[in-house]
Amino acid sequence: MPRLPAPTIRLRLTALYGGLFLVSGTVLLAIAYVLFRRASGSNLVVLPAARSRPSVHVREMAERAYSSSIERNTDALHQGLFRSVIVLAIMTVISIAFGYLVAGRVLRPLREMTATTRQISERNLSERLDLPGPRDELKDLADTIDGLLGRLEAHVAEQQRFAANASHELRTPLATTQALLDVARSDPDHSGDGELIDRLHAVNTRAIDLTEALLLLSRADQRSFHREEFDLSLIVEEAAETLLPLAEKHTVTIETSGDATHATGSQPLLLQLATNLIHNAIVHNLPDGGTVWVTTTVQPDSVELTVENTGGHLTQESLSTLTEPFLRGDGRTHTDRSGVGLGLAIVKSIAQAHDGNLTLIPRADGGLRVTVELPAASPVARRAA
Repeated sequence: MPRLPAPTIRLRLTALYGGLFLVSGTVLLAIAYVLFRRASGSNLVVLPAARSRPSVHVREMAERAYSSSIERNTDALHQGLFRSVIVLAIMTVISIAFGYLVAGRVLRPLREMTATTRQISERNLSERLDLPGPRDELKDLADTIDGLLGRLEAHVAEQQRFAANASHELRTPLATTQALLDVARSDPDHSGDGELIDRLHAVNTRAIDLTEALLLLSRADQRSFHREEFDLSLIVEEAAETLLPLAEKHTVTIETSGDATHATGSQPLLLQLATNLIHNAIVHNLPDGGTVWVTTTVQPDSVELTVENTGGHLTQESLSTLTEPFLRGDGRTHTDRSGVGLGLAIVKSIAQAHDGNLTLIPRADGGLRVTVELPAASPVARRAA
């Protein structure tokens, strides 16, 4: 059996155009027929030599003349109706043809957008539709797709950098472990076993910390956590108390303040967020006598956690790299101050997973001001809690 053409938008628009023309033409023809039908009667019949004939014959002749006039008018009306139907059928075919052409012209930008989008792959994500023309629905759609491609390109580039940096970071402890084992194998007396074990333990601990950080980052990105209502200020106090020994080691003073801030989310993840922020504020501080200010505030529709610290002067350009995975403000050096390079990247992912925002602002006197804005808990959830 012959296959019917696919019900494309062009065919549907053509059928819509033709159907509307046919329906409107039929309605117009029916109205015209009814109006002319009512006006087709004869109001006056004049007979020649009516005075020389009896009144009976005059009446019969008048009736025959009237009937003949009605028949001629009705026949003419029917003939006109038949011809109008033929004209309507011809114009319907013509309107379908023109509708097909017009639909094709209207949908041409959409076909070009589809063809261009099909050609775009991971290798040429920088290509854009860039649809010309006035601001209409198709232009808005093309601009939306261009914006989506831009975000996708940035995400792919970020994932590629992340994969490369993660491979580098994981390769370093593995290469170090291999080198230590080769040294131990070449030493017949095994005189440095104690030192070797200590160094292997440190390298293995760093590899474990890096793996756990990667798993935490993946968990935050996937939003696979249970949400509950909690007080963010209590979580911040717990994180500050946990890091107090580290602050004393670096001679840094931690000052906390703020009111109760009720939010909804994952307490373990937000505890990790607060811990990372305070940890970074401690280790990236002045060499001696630094200060860290931790504040929680309540806004009309949100809660804010602000962590400020003293330290060196930062530029606005350097702030954009601080939330990149494995990129550190003091370079890619592995010291006791640098961590695994995922601190602010994890903070950013956790904030985004909670529908929040992360803002980094350099302080005029040196140091950094980090603000995390999270949606506040609804009054219903607060009363239930």
